[in-house]
Amino acid sequence: MSLMTSNEEWMEAYKRGDVVGFETLYNRLYEPLYCFLFRYTREEQLSIDIVQDTFERLQYVKDDFDQQKGTVKAYLFQIAYRIMINKLNRRKKWRTLFPFLVPTPSDRLSSDEKLTVQQAILKLPEKQRAVILLAYYHDLLQEEIAQILSIPLGTVKSRLHNAMKFLKEELKEDFNAKG
Repeated sequence: MSLMTSNEEWMEAYKRGDVVGFETLYNRLYEPLYCFLFRYTREEQLSIDIVQDTFERLQYVKDDFDQQKGTVKAYLFQIAYRIMINKLNRRKKWRTLFPFLVPTPSDRLSSDEKLTVQQAILKLPEKQRAVILLAYYHDLLQEEIAQILSIPLGTVKSRLHNAMKFLKEELKEDFNAKG
C-alpha cells in the first residue's frame, strides 16, 4: 500500500469512511483557511467559527467533491467563502434593521440604551422572542430555527417579521424620546 500524500488522496479516504482522512485534511487546511478568513474579516472569533462551520459542512458534502473539478483546498475555500459571505450578509441585514443591536468596538450605546433594547426584546411575545434571539444572537438561518423550534419555515418568517416590526416601533419611540 502506498503512502497517501496529497489532500485529494486523503479526501478520497475520508469519503470511504476513513476518519484519519478527515483529521489529516483538518490539520493541513485549518491554518490556510483561518488565515484567508482572518485577512478578509479581521475578526478572530468569526474566522475560527467559519473554519469550524466549513469542516462541519464538509461532513455533509464530502461526496460532492470531484477531483476532476479542482483541488480539495479550493473546494474547502469555496465552502468557507460562501459561509463567510452568508454570515456577513446576515450581519449587514441586522445592522440595517437594528443598528443599535450590533456590537461595536466604540460601544455607541450607553448602558441605559442597552437596557432599553433588552427590555424591548423582553416585551416580545415568547414565540417571537425565541426567533429573534436565535436569529440575532446565535446567527442561525431561518431553516435552522424552524428545525430547532419544530415549526414551519413560514411561521419562522412571520414571527421574525412581526418581532422586527414590533422592535422597530418600540425602540423608535424610546430612542426618539431620549434624542
